[in-house]
Amino acid sequence: MSTVMHRPTLVALAGALFLAVGAAQSARAIPAFARRHRVSCTLCHNPIPALTAFGEQFGTNGFRFAAGEPPRDTVNTGDPLLLLGRDLPLAVRIDAYAQAYANGNAATDLQLPYNMKVLSGGPIAGGISYYFYFFLFERGEVGGIEDAFVYLNDVAGLPVDLAVGQFQVSDPLFKRELRLEYQDYAIYRARIGNQPADFTYDRGIVLSADVAGFTLTAQVVNGNGREPAGANRRLDDDPNKNFMAHLTRDVVPGLRLGALGYYGTQQGTAGGGPLVSNAIRMYGGDATVSVGPLEFNGQFLYRTDDHPTLALNEARVNTKGGFGELILRPSGARWYAVGLYNRVEADRPLLNVRLGGPANVTRYETVTGGVGYLVRRNFRIFTEGTWDRQLRSTVWTVGLTTAF
Repeated sequence: MSTVMHRPTLVALAGALFLAVGAAQSARAIPAFARRHRVSCTLCHNPIPALTAFGEQFGTNGFRFAAGEPPRDTVNTGDPLLLLGRDLPLAVRIDAYAQAYANGNAATDLQLPYNMKVLSGGPIAGGISYYFYFFLFERGEVGGIEDAFVYLNDVAGLPVDLAVGQFQVSDPLFKRELRLEYQDYAIYRARIGNQPADFTYDRGIVLSADVAGFTLTAQVVNGNGREPAGANRRLDDDPNKNFMAHLTRDVVPGLRLGALGYYGTQQGTAGGGPLVSNAIRMYGGDATVSVGPLEFNGQFLYRTDDHPTLALNEARVNTKGGFGELILRPSGARWYAVGLYNRVEADRPLLNVRLGGPANVTRYETVTGGVGYLVRRNFRIFTEGTWDRQLRSTVWTVGLTTAF
């Protein structure tokens, strides 16, 4: 987790130390999909982990070059109803950071590593695929499963795809796991009161269909994140389900627009009081504009909660905000630059938006800028700075991402 810094000399020291460590690392191996198909990582990523248009399509096809393509490198079992891959595709991703900070006394923090996860994915049969990753190490402890789902292409011969499992609600909009910044998309994490519903991880079903030039995505989720099962062995802590729909279209080359709606309820009690139901409504729009090496991504969300603390006689709480992201990736270059603006505000204190520092704020606003360099196709180093307007402080992060 990044830490507030007040002395530029400490930043320079941490950056120099980290780059020396990163340059000494080996990056000869390649991730599972590139290894299996014997292609460069650049076919799907620019740079890792951000996806190219081909990479997006490869994932949509269930990790195949073409929809319906039979699995490669299979074992001949003699059973037409069983296709087993000759090898289990596995990959490892490591994220590591270094910070320097001062809170009265100068200090440094080498978070080496910060995250380490094992990933696997690929076809099970024609039109059926799977994907998951497991955090072996996340901020000093075992993180467990985050993404884990089974994916079906072209269900019943229709242009409809189906995914069941655990995923991020925001995936049809912008994928948090594939962003180039350390700084997060704050609006997707924002929570109010004791409500667990947000646009990060949840368990459920996703349907996606291409209709008349539009892509329509519908989700049905538990609405309480990826928390463990309760004493009753149920993963949903109330009888209700939450629903999200997203409609998007490529309007003209280089311009994609989208709109979404989310509705759900959460039942519970506050301090042993009567059972109360909180209605959650979210509306928003998103856009991507691409012009040559420049790409702009924008998101806006408006949310209302009727009873966010599950107490009677509560006033409705409104939350609104979004982000604007600018990415510069010159053609053929191994460097890139990013800019990210976050703003979220609510009628009550926001939860889960600030990565460190005071959390009980009704407004969160940050500006991030950074640059990165692709040392190898699967080894990226970067540095970024984030200015927090409320704290009037700057957070600096120097890091690496590698996968093999």
